[in-house]
Amino acid sequence: MKITTIIFDIGNVLADFCWEKFFRSFDISEEIFEKLAEVTVLDTGWDEFDKGVMSDNEILQSFIVKAPELEPLIRKIFSNISGMIEVYDYTVPWIRELKSKGYTVLILSNFSEKCYKECGNKMGFVKEADGAVVSYIEKMIKPDSEIYQLIIERYHLVPENCVFIDDKPVNVEGAKNSGMNGIVFKNREDAVMELQKMGVGTNFQKTIEK
Repeated sequence: MKITTIIFDIGNVLADFCWEKFFRSFDISEEIFEKLAEVTVLDTGWDEFDKGVMSDNEILQSFIVKAPELEPLIRKIFSNISGMIEVYDYTVPWIRELKSKGYTVLILSNFSEKCYKECGNKMGFVKEADGAVVSYIEKMIKPDSEIYQLIIERYHLVPENCVFIDDKPVNVEGAKNSGMNGIVFKNREDAVMELQKMGVGTNFQKTIEK
């Protein structure tokens, strides 16, 4: 096995999906926070949000119908969700380090169009990569097998020469089922050590923390 391609997820790997911090910034009670999370981010409807098969208004209505008493708050919070994403300090240097050593770096992420566009000024790291497959554009999400096959075919990858890094075990398992290697991301230092075990030359500034 010779790893030539590193494929990164975005949320909680290259950028903090800090929805809890964002929701709490609206100074709400714990009870309301839990209900809000239940009907939005933690609801299965969030997958449809990421898949890009419904309009922003349809998604918003799907949240509101589950908690009509929170409609004003839901509308306020979802008027702009750029605060849900904060890019890690290590992201761009890590991508550049891997590319400088000859590795192909790709991104494979579940991401809604609204979040992607409203976080636009934070997403510059995507252009640092050699390519990206983003769920809302493709109308498919991880861990569906089709999205792994899409990135393999689009970028002419040899699966056994790839390693996919994602914070969700189910998504890593999907990559493995497509023939790739996989790492469940816990933190950058652990991921670096796992990559090194696979023979990947990466050791960028191990002192950087998330």
